[in-house]
Amino acid sequence: MSGASVRTCIVIPIYNHKDAIGGTLARLAVHGLPMFVVDDGSDEATQAVLAQLAAHYAEQMTLLRLPENGGKGAAVMAGLRAARRAGYTHALQIDADGQHDANDVPAFLAAARAEPDAVILGRPVYDESVPKSRLYGRYVTHVWVWIETLSFTIRDSMCGFRLYPLDAVCALIDSVRLGTRMDFDIEILVRLHWRRVAFRTVPTRVTYATDGVSHFDVLWDNVRISASHTRLVCGMLLRLPMLLAHKAMPRRTSAHARAETGWWRVAERGSRLGMALLALSCRFFGMRFTGLWLHPIVGYFLLTGRDARAASHRYFAHLQHAAPDARTPRPGWRSAYRQMLAFAQSGLDKLAAWSGRIAEDDVVFDEPAAFEALVQSGRGALVIGAHLGNLEMTRALAVRNGHAKVTAIVYTEHAKRFNSVLSTAHGDFAKRLMQVSDFGPETSMMMKERIDAGELLVIVGDRVPARESGRTADARFLGATAPFAQGPYVLAHALGCPVYLFFCLKERDASGRARYRLYFEPFAERIALPRRERAQHIAAWAQRYASRLEHYCRKAPYQWFNFFDFWARPGKATTEGATPGGNDVRA
Repeated sequence: MSGASVRTCIVIPIYNHKDAIGGTLARLAVHGLPMFVVDDGSDEATQAVLAQLAAHYAEQMTLLRLPENGGKGAAVMAGLRAARRAGYTHALQIDADGQHDANDVPAFLAAARAEPDAVILGRPVYDESVPKSRLYGRYVTHVWVWIETLSFTIRDSMCGFRLYPLDAVCALIDSVRLGTRMDFDIEILVRLHWRRVAFRTVPTRVTYATDGVSHFDVLWDNVRISASHTRLVCGMLLRLPMLLAHKAMPRRTSAHARAETGWWRVAERGSRLGMALLALSCRFFGMRFTGLWLHPIVGYFLLTGRDARAASHRYFAHLQHAAPDARTPRPGWRSAYRQMLAFAQSGLDKLAAWSGRIAEDDVVFDEPAAFEALVQSGRGALVIGAHLGNLEMTRALAVRNGHAKVTAIVYTEHAKRFNSVLSTAHGDFAKRLMQVSDFGPETSMMMKERIDAGELLVIVGDRVPARESGRTADARFLGATAPFAQGPYVLAHALGCPVYLFFCLKERDASGRARYRLYFEPFAERIALPRRERAQHIAAWAQRYASRLEHYCRKAPYQWFNFFDFWARPGKATTEGATPGGNDVRA
């Protein structure tokens, strides 16, 4: 299914919420979606209110009545079945009591269009109105769900604001007997996960009204939820071999979803707590001991990171096609593990560099003349790097030792948990870190002052802009055409400054000692982009960069850390496993 064919409606179960339902419908109606309101055996007063609302929203609202109260799950299932019979492909479930923010509806719809086969879950963002017993009590269920699915994919299993793909959901509710009350929301997600349905989350504000009506029966609903978890744990144990096998097998994903999933949508993996524990281990036990922990951690992410594993497989397949010799790693589990391990080790090295645990002689220049001449001149410059090796560690050493003013231009939102850990290692981490969403006129003006002050602005050239509208130029890279961002060359043209390429690779010297070697090379004294031939000039600069990047990828094949389909283009479906040589690169 493509995003263009998504037809969404809203399903609202209600039981005796006569005072809140009017406001809830008013806030939802502005989005123009059809609404199925399912009356779960409400009292006469609520029925009267619903009748009035059905007349008021006659063109938009369908009222379904259940003869007696069957529970929230029963009402939701009735609404989902009715929506599918009416020809809708997706249904947005939301509670009737008004605690969910209807302004977030567009975010759910956008997520569904980006990945139509996924369940879109609301991740509650609470204010001070949330009862602490509910806030902390939810984590009991969350932990059980993580055990039942052997996964942290379902971050919140109790939020009543979610969007379902109806084909998958109705196939489940028509074949399995599910809980019909408050246990429904939990059980359906676990069973959908067992069926390998994908999940995505959308943060949404949740507010608890002081005079709100809750139908949660503290005794009996907790008994039902406990019984449900008992059944689900037993089901997990029966399915254990299959669930473990699923962790090693790629999840089926539509071509549209693969094409629409840009690198900026790939969520940062790992918890801040886990990263902080590694930082503490590094501090108290040293780098060598902490490095041992990386092996089981990387093993876990290798098994559970299907998309990253598949992207690694594609990269090594392209690399092997471009450099078919015995020294080129072959695509497979071993090469993916070594690449992910190198990535984890680079993160540990960044932490060590910012905390002063890496000596200056652990980093050496391959040829320092160009860098030394630039620093002595006092001129600012634009430095284009890549997600190859460890540029961040170089910035840390520059800041700590005062050699040069180095500012990184980054998309920090994509790794904010890891960046927060690095910021605790050194107070200057965030001072020379600039977050941007794209390179345009405003960005150029902001950076011009820094260049004039003699700073080195470091950006990467191997990531397309973090939005679909960002402009790219095609270049040949590892034997195939790939999109490269135009931003670095447009920015260099606007700044009118020298441009250099910079790569920092971890290599072993003649004695076997591992060191970071810096490659700093002139790229252009100035990049000019004539108006009439602008596109051709940008493409030529992008190709020059891609050629140098390919050179260094061959030099350090395990140290390129782009764990997404680099050759894919947003909005264009790609054939799974297609490579220049026709190799199958599926993980």
